[in-house]
Amino acid sequence: MFSRDNLSKNHRQIATIAALTALGTAKQQLKFHLNAGLNTGLTEDEIKETMLLMSIYAGFPSAINGTNALKEVLSERE
Repeated sequence: MFSRDNLSKNHRQIATIAALTALGTAKQQLKFHLNAGLNTGLTEDEIKETMLLMSIYAGFPSAINGTNALKEVLSERE
């Protein structure tokens, strides 16, 4: 699925991060894809904006959990 050329790697990661955030129960998978997104060139601000959108579409608790996972990933990458 990730080898298809219809979407860029960054677009795929944004979609995956959004879906995992919306689920709210996939923290380890979310952290993996947050790292993958950062490794493929997503910026911290782009991911934060995705989390902000998830607060509207997936609910505030899921977005907060996603934001906390992002904080953990960024801390681990330092």
